[in-house]
Amino acid sequence: MTILEHPETPAKHSVFDYLESEVRSYSRGWPTVFETASGSWLRDENGKDYLDFFAGAGALNYGHNNPVLKTALVDYIMGDGITHGLDMSTVAKRELLESFESHILAPRGLDYKVQFPGPTGTNSVEAALKLARKVTGRESIINFTNAFHGMTLGALSVTGNSMKRAGAGVPLVHATPMPFDNYFDGVTEDFHWFSRVLDDSGSGLNRPAAVIVETVQGEGGVNVARPEWLRALADLCAERDILLIVDDVQMGCGRTGPFFSFEVAGITPDIVTLSKSIGGYGLPLALTLFKRDLDVWGPGEHNGTFRGNNPAFVTAARALQHYWADDHLERETLRKGERIRQTFMNLSDMFDGVSTRGRGMVQGLVFDEPNDAQKVCALAFEQGLLAETSGPSDEVVKLLPPLTISDDELEHGLNILCEATSVVRA
Repeated sequence: MTILEHPETPAKHSVFDYLESEVRSYSRGWPTVFETASGSWLRDENGKDYLDFFAGAGALNYGHNNPVLKTALVDYIMGDGITHGLDMSTVAKRELLESFESHILAPRGLDYKVQFPGPTGTNSVEAALKLARKVTGRESIINFTNAFHGMTLGALSVTGNSMKRAGAGVPLVHATPMPFDNYFDGVTEDFHWFSRVLDDSGSGLNRPAAVIVETVQGEGGVNVARPEWLRALADLCAERDILLIVDDVQMGCGRTGPFFSFEVAGITPDIVTLSKSIGGYGLPLALTLFKRDLDVWGPGEHNGTFRGNNPAFVTAARALQHYWADDHLERETLRKGERIRQTFMNLSDMFDGVSTRGRGMVQGLVFDEPNDAQKVCALAFEQGLLAETSGPSDEVVKLLPPLTISDDELEHGLNILCEATSVVRA
């Protein structure tokens, strides 16, 4: 008996409605069934094409089925390369580590050890938090308003979104939120409270093990930290023997221009979390980077069955070799990001209650009326464009196009967004 023949399943209902959990979200905003994808485009089973300004929530910085990466992956699979390797040494892992050292760490003067914590961003964050607590012997973590760091309990404890936190079902402890840059709209200096409570023996705040921060809060609404704010945060941590963790899961791998989003501030975090586009092809992979003297793990003290996803090692290494041997991708990302910013600035000038913020190729169009952002994304979908909302009230149209998108494709998508905004704000 098939699903559609089941007596409790009306024929008009799909297998997604019948079997898949109500927890699904993206499929509700984009109600179609996708079948193929290439570059910056997806095609549904009815043959309609959609330009992708979402890029797997930042996991597809190099586009869908990138031919450079696909060729390396197919050759590896056809050659019976290792697929599942736990933390065993493999040829694929060696090539990734050597490529990461030569193309990313060494040119930036970074002396990080590399940990493979598991396949996702939240795995990387969990490893970072555990390591910080192990190194310092302290429990508390400082996080920031509107932060998003993952959906497992440790990462969720340092996440700001109340809806996501409520899903935990248990108290989320040992984390204290502080105001992110510009949280008070410039009226109050953000660090005044933070530094005061750290140094005041009567504040009730225990000295934390670490501070975890996103340089650009994607899920939080494309909130951009100023370089001077990040430098002040790094100095505050260094002066008080607090570890600084930068979550670069979504904003790393070139999303803001440089490979690491913190490069613009000239800081060197103690710990860095990477995932999403580090795998290159959309394959699950995460890395936790930390300064060499912080490598106090015992063998197997933090592990995961799928931390050795060797096909992702292959595509990750190829992406580093192809896209990060020079600064071409970085310069192109900054150029295209400026094109998006100019378009959004024009819309902000045209319509009251609309503003923009962003860095590189993560840009947000912000609406004072939150429902307008959702309406814009819905109209864009009807016209063949995928874009999502973010922010505490979903008030931001957030753009994460593939970094490899062509100028013509970018203009096509921006025109759709401009038309959708004009209709909504008319």
